[in-house]
Amino acid sequence: MGAWGALIMGFFGAVFASMTLYWQWHLHGVVLALPFLGFILIGIAAHHVIRAPGQGITPTPGEERAILWSSIGEGVGLFLAANIVMNLHRPDLLLPSMALVVGLHFLPIAFAGGFRPFYGLGTVLIVAAIMGFVIEAPTGGEVAGLMAAGALWLASGMALRRDGLAKARTA
Repeated sequence: MGAWGALIMGFFGAVFASMTLYWQWHLHGVVLALPFLGFILIGIAAHHVIRAPGQGITPTPGEERAILWSSIGEGVGLFLAANIVMNLHRPDLLLPSMALVVGLHFLPIAFAGGFRPFYGLGTVLIVAAIMGFVIEAPTGGEVAGLMAAGALWLASGMALRRDGLAKARTA
């Protein structure tokens, strides 16, 4: 929810973008590392926020439990989704399936923390997944992958701003 969460969301935004480049646009090599430049920028900003004086955003024990269990469920869900779509020989559904699992993972965290922006992020990711399932391949995977990457990067920026403002108020 703070700078550390922004790092995680920024990384997975880069993963979605890179996977879109690989699976949907069939690009290879160094170009797949380009989305990680965005993650590096998020990392630099997060480093600045983490090192700033003051008390930032810290989750409660209940929120930490929700994050833990939701992340475990996300990992299992991603593993299952990837195996199911690949065994069905439908790699075009990989990115929408992943976006669905990631979107669902934010909902219990939003509920436990009473943090409405995570409801929004989860909803955007689920809508991206639905669009990816409905729109014909390969465009559906492109839409799901790029919408997921954009949503996660935007959420990273918002989390960094929120944590930075919290630290500035308490410094």
